[in-house]
Amino acid sequence: MLAARVQHFTESVIRETTRLAQRHGAINLGQGMPDFDPPEEVKEAACRAIRDGFNQYAVTWGIAPLRQAVAAKMRAFNGLGWVDADEHVTVCCGATECMMATMLALVDPGDEVVIFQPFYENYGPDAKLTGATPRWVHLHSPDWHFDPADLRRAFSPKTKAVIVNTPNNPTGKVFTRAELGMIADLCHEFDAYAFADEIYEYINFTDRPHVSIAALPGMADRTVTISGLSKTFSATGWRLGYCVAPAAVTAGIRKAHDFLTVGAPHPLQVAGAAAMALPQSYFDGLRAHYRHRRDLFLPYLRAAGFDVHTPDGAYYVMADFAHLSRADDTDFVRRMIETVGVAGVPGSSFHSPKELGRTIVRFMFAKQDEILRQAGEQLLALREKLPRD
Repeated sequence: MLAARVQHFTESVIRETTRLAQRHGAINLGQGMPDFDPPEEVKEAACRAIRDGFNQYAVTWGIAPLRQAVAAKMRAFNGLGWVDADEHVTVCCGATECMMATMLALVDPGDEVVIFQPFYENYGPDAKLTGATPRWVHLHSPDWHFDPADLRRAFSPKTKAVIVNTPNNPTGKVFTRAELGMIADLCHEFDAYAFADEIYEYINFTDRPHVSIAALPGMADRTVTISGLSKTFSATGWRLGYCVAPAAVTAGIRKAHDFLTVGAPHPLQVAGAAAMALPQSYFDGLRAHYRHRRDLFLPYLRAAGFDVHTPDGAYYVMADFAHLSRADDTDFVRRMIETVGVAGVPGSSFHSPKELGRTIVRFMFAKQDEILRQAGEQLLALREKLPRD
């Protein structure tokens, strides 16, 4: 009954885990949505935009003030001095739609897309929906490095693009300039694009500045840089993302976007422009806020018996539970929800084949301090409630 394109993947495991957590009243450390609101002035800007009548369709590829704010930010923060709001910026319904619109604009059936794994769960289905074949490159724990030889083997004359997610979901890896340079060299050699998902760009705990692969020599013409407002402003439900690409590629992205969603919510775009005008101190503070939450929560995981590597960015941590249980990741997460009331995401949803993630759970720590402490205390009971089986 169903089309072949949707038979190769399941529904989102992350969203499924959220429903299971809600059913059992568990603390949801699975889905990556904060439990705190955007800044008050940003919320007020959204309410004011609705009251002021910004309630009908906006320009399909985004209102001018938001595109101008994005362009200014890309020039100042990402080092892309060439970005023009009219020529290079498209506003979509979240970074997820940005990636899908980019795939539809550039990837044909029979192409190959290189994806690092563990991977954000949408990337594989995105590639398959376009008829492309994913080529996986393994990130090796505990520091999530890749083998340059493995990366080279993943590229071929059929390679159309490589997806680079930094800071990375789900591992928290921040790719180094040298690693991005290796990827860029292969893009040049094989005439491939880089699809750079940089949605966590401000949540970087290293001493290294954020590096956009589009800023590396020769990469401006073969990179689509994707980001958005969801993570930076704790507004995941607003669904505001944006793509920055060369003019010819932007034209294709805008066509795909137009027929996917027409446009992002008009009043929220108005508020998004106000959000991006916040003082630099707000953006600088994100690192300190999330570093504090990371450093509060990770000791609980270690005390509970998980093996974890401290993430360098984003707000996730991959935790190995092999010393706690012989169950697979899906059963372990279900039992954890039912017995101690804490939800994570099974590691298999970030791997292909899924068996590579069978002893791993992804936790997120974008929660208020008291919630993280409560979740941590409940996880300490795992040793008694989840005996090895």
